[in-house]
Amino acid sequence: MITGIKGTRVRRAVAAVVTTSAVLTTGALTAAPAQAVTTPSIVAAGGYAMNNANGATLYTKAADTRRSTGSTTKIMTAKVVLAQPNLNLDAKVTIQKAYSDYVVANNASQAHLIVGDKVTVRQLLYGLMLPSGCDAAYALADKFGSGTTRAARVKSFIGKMNSAATSLGLRNTHFDSFDGIGNGSNYSTPRDLTKIASSAMKSTTFRTIVKTKSYTAKTITKSGTIRTMAPWTNTNTLLSSYSGAIGVKTGSGPEAKYCLVFAATRNGKTVIGTVLASSSISQRATDATRLLNYGFARLG
Repeated sequence: MITGIKGTRVRRAVAAVVTTSAVLTTGALTAAPAQAVTTPSIVAAGGYAMNNANGATLYTKAADTRRSTGSTTKIMTAKVVLAQPNLNLDAKVTIQKAYSDYVVANNASQAHLIVGDKVTVRQLLYGLMLPSGCDAAYALADKFGSGTTRAARVKSFIGKMNSAATSLGLRNTHFDSFDGIGNGSNYSTPRDLTKIASSAMKSTTFRTIVKTKSYTAKTITKSGTIRTMAPWTNTNTLLSSYSGAIGVKTGSGPEAKYCLVFAATRNGKTVIGTVLASSSISQRATDATRLLNYGFARLG
């Protein structure tokens, strides 16, 4: 039995412990919202970020507003190619003059493929996703579309892109081009593009390509010799500037402005998202960085 002064001391000690733990608990509660991070502000007209593991939304800004997508369209181009049954990545495609003429006529980004060279499907995918080659996109659409003419094959391939969008349940996406150089009806939204990218990232080949900073293709010339192409450098600067960045694709254009579909993994968690119509190459990277930081902070 505790009596007298000793008992009073024990009761005071217990009271002190209870009070201290109450203060600690209150402190933890008040500290949490500060750690819950302020929603970032971005320059891009539209933005979206989600937890890639379960599709849970982490950030939205005009996430369902349809916009021109520029070369982020090529994510779907690659996805359609990689979904082809019995795909042989080492199958060779002969580069046609039409592909070269197309990029020159449109002043388009290119992989500088040489007419007459034989290039593998795998190499074309690197040429598509790293330097954003519209010549590589044309070659893939011509190879994997069906029809007796090039125009028919390209139309068929774009049809496959739209079918893939429909199968993903996307209602705000439509393609009228294989590379983003649209004809007035090539659009998507930050949310839809993020879902396309998340689906594409299920492919090991796609994941490998989009996180590659530089790639040197060795093609076969008309005469059968090996040509070592100039290295293709990935236009996604986040791969060098953001720790854990794993992709995905840049885009730009007079209407699209500056776009970036991005993804990064930290501590086993992946945040994936999109910014559309930012103001510059550096600003789209800044916008994406803010959304990634915010996403990871929310995931804890």
